[in-house]
Amino acid sequence: MGNNLLEGKRGIIFGALDEKSIAWKVAERCIEEGAKITLTNTPAALRFGQLKELGEKHGAEIIPADATNMEDLENLIDKSMEVLGGKIDFILHSIGMSINVRKGKSYTESNHQWMQKTFDISAISFHKVMQVAYKKDAVSDWGSILGLTYIAAQRTFSFYGEMAESKALLESYARSFGYHFGIKNKVRVNTVSQSPTKTTAGEGIKGFGTFVDFADQTSPLGNADADQCADYCVFMFSDLSKMITMQNLYHDGGYSMMGVNPEALKV
Repeated sequence: MGNNLLEGKRGIIFGALDEKSIAWKVAERCIEEGAKITLTNTPAALRFGQLKELGEKHGAEIIPADATNMEDLENLIDKSMEVLGGKIDFILHSIGMSINVRKGKSYTESNHQWMQKTFDISAISFHKVMQVAYKKDAVSDWGSILGLTYIAAQRTFSFYGEMAESKALLESYARSFGYHFGIKNKVRVNTVSQSPTKTTAGEGIKGFGTFVDFADQTSPLGNADADQCADYCVFMFSDLSKMITMQNLYHDGGYSMMGVNPEALKV
């Protein structure tokens, strides 16, 4: 049962693919808490994902958009305001993809054209989304914008490739655009650094399952799962977090503060 934390609010959720997606969980929790949302992903993702089922289940309109394409984003923002009946109160950016990682390229042998594509999809798209929304004055006063990130932006994880730099750039955009959006109309912009989570994308990384177990043992509270991340995002979209902006917020059971946990050595 919800607590109406988002009653009357309107949102856009990027990146839901299937039931394992964090964005999928966030979408369902936002609706449970009283929000109206639109859902978006690339046309390709819509073909092989299950987003249509989520939209039909909750009566949420799906608006295809390539987050790297400004025209697509302009259409998405305009149509979302039309469908939802007003300005947007919250946006979730849950987008990440690395061709180098997918193709098993080692970090030192990265294809730089692929790397640039990674940056555009995984980080620059965050700036593009905010730029379009900012220019259109599409976000309500005291609205909330979130990007999902990972601790590899600050620490070295060899299997994460150039996604680490993508997340560092994503977090920088949150700080920089957070200033401008805050001055303009008190919109807050933050990133959530989530525990390693067994999503469809995450499971495609070599050795990911072993690392999930290691992180779970290292964290005093254990890993935060996708449902708990959804709860945290709802809090960040709600009026309870009105004065939090330009922050990278760790939602990882304490993993980010740990040195060595003897329990993890038993894995």
